[in-house]
Parts: sequence; C-alpha cells; structure tokens
Amino acid sequence: MKPAVLVTGGTGYIGSHTAVELINSGFDVISADNLHNSEAWINERIGMITGKTPILEIADICDTARVDDLFRKYPAIKAVIHFAAYKAVGESVEKPLEYYRNNILSTINLLEMMKKYGTAHIVFSSSCTVYGQPDVLPVTEESPLKQAASPYGNTKKICEDIIKDSASAYSDINAVSLRYFNPIGAHSSGLIGELPRGVPENLVPFITQTAIGLRDELKVFGNDYDTPDGTCIRDYLHVSDLAIAHVKAVERLLNGRNKASYEVFNLGAGKGVSVMEAIKSFERVSGVKLKYRITGRRHGDIEKIWADPSLANRELGWKTIYTLDDAMKSAWQWEIKLREMR
Repeated sequence: MKPAVLVTGGTGYIGSHTAVELINSGFDVISADNLHNSEAWINERIGMITGKTPILEIADICDTARVDDLFRKYPAIKAVIHFAAYKAVGESVEKPLEYYRNNILSTINLLEMMKKYGTAHIVFSSSCTVYGQPDVLPVTEESPLKQAASPYGNTKKICEDIIKDSASAYSDINAVSLRYFNPIGAHSSGLIGELPRGVPENLVPFITQTAIGLRDELKVFGNDYDTPDGTCIRDYLHVSDLAIAHVKAVERLLNGRNKASYEVFNLGAGKGVSVMEAIKSFERVSGVKLKYRITGRRHGDIEKIWADPSLANRELGWKTIYTLDDAMKSAWQWEIKLREMR
C-alpha cells in the first residue's frame, strides 16, 4: 500500500482531478478544503470515478491550529500537494491583501507542520505567472523570473521562495514546484470539472457558459496585441494531463529520485494558442457558434506565453496526451451535465 497524501484544496478544480489520479495510482488521499471556491459534493464524485472516496476534512489551511490537528490526526501522511489558494488574476489586483495573506500564510503553516511532524515531501501548485512577460519563448525553467503582472502571480513567486529556502535550510524537507500554464477541460467521466463561482475569470468556463446561454456574450479582452490575430496567446493543457504530473512528482520525491532538495518543472503542452484559436476549437467540437465581443485589455494579463516542457518530459516521464479539441469537448460535456444537474 502506498502512503497517504494530504491534498489541500482537494475539492477544487485541479485538486479534485489530482485526487482521482492519486487514488488510481494506489495512494490514500486526505483532502483538506475550506470550500471557499468549491463544493463538498465533488468529493463524492471522486469516489464515484475511482471507487474510493477521499477523506474530506473541512479546513482552512490559514488556521495554524487546524493544520496542526490534521497532521496529528493522520500520521500516515507522507507527502503534501498544496493547491489551496485564491487564484483569480483580476480579483487579486482588486484585493491584494486578501491574496497575500491567504496564499502565503497557508504555505508557511504547511511547512511548519511538515517539519514538526516529520513529513518530508511537498509538491507546490505554482504558475507560469512567475515568468511575467518573457523576453524569449518558449519558456524554460531557466528563464528569468520577472516582476509578476498581478498580486496573484507574486504570491506564487513568494511561496516558491519560501519553499526553496525551507528545503535548503531543513534537510528533512524536499519540494517540487510545478509551474502550470493554462489548465482546461474536465474529467472524461463528466463527473468533475471547473466550477467557477459567479462570473468566470478563466476563458473556457466563460466560453461554455456563453454557449449554454448562461452568459449573453463572451468578452475577448483585447485584439491589439502583437500576436498573429491580435488576441492573447496561452499554453492550454488538459487538467487530467496536469493531474498525472502531480502523481509523478509525488512518486519522484517518495522514491528519492529528486536530484536536489528543491526542483521546478514547467507543465504545458508546449504550444501557444490564441484566444480566437481556442474559440474556434470550441465551436468545432461543440457545433455551437459563440457570440463574442472584443473589449479593452484586462489589467494583469500578459501578451503571450507558452512552455518548453522538455525537462518535465525527461525527468518526470510526463507528457501531455490530450489535444486542445479533447479538452474543449470535455469542458462542454461537463457544462451540459452541470446544467442538467441543476
């Protein structure tokens, strides 16, 4: 039997998909979530997919005493995957103090309790936002980190620094930061997927909500960027591909295959896709013509970014399986099922 993994934010978008892949790989999962941006019933869906429901603890990782309680209650925890964070770029510009407090304090609490209880391994949910607007594309792990374009991105950079310094100072802590590009899509079962509260911040749920009639139109933020069609370019990868990378990172740490106490990997498909190309992909797989309108640029957005994922391909033995069309099709299936349920 493989050891237990504590997944913070385990009922969230990426956390829930990662819990599925962990269970499918034989791990026990203890999920900790305050349900600020997710729903408890997602945990039951994970059980429906895998045949084994994670233990769900309703917990705020910013509550030091509560985190202490989790580690004391579950001594089988041998690794942590830390997803729990506020994540909306635009909102972080409006509410920077909330983002700094939540995202940074939760990380410090986990590291302190890992040290106290002898849990050696942590995989951190980081972001390509730490690169800012890169001078050279694609982005490698050696690309310079720039001042983030948003407080959200800055919290990821600060948390990386805290984790790196902790792994350097304490010989009993090993860490991997996974810098994701743009996760999209939903599980092939249609039972879990992205579940935004209110108006979506991310492109794909805005696309699917517009297509199903929940939104009047899709707003495209700017068409005057220095890109082939004038819209922003991102590196979209299927959330299930991303989830599998977390399992591989945990296994790397647990099996002692890491080459340093702190490692970083870019996770992306390695291809830049514009907003308009993403819209066309959705229209192609869904058969739905989207109503969209070009508006002004959104503060905090960068122009273009995509990954060189070759280090993760080589060291983690990971590469993306799903295409952009696959991801769009699964996101649409999830949206349809979600509306049927409601």
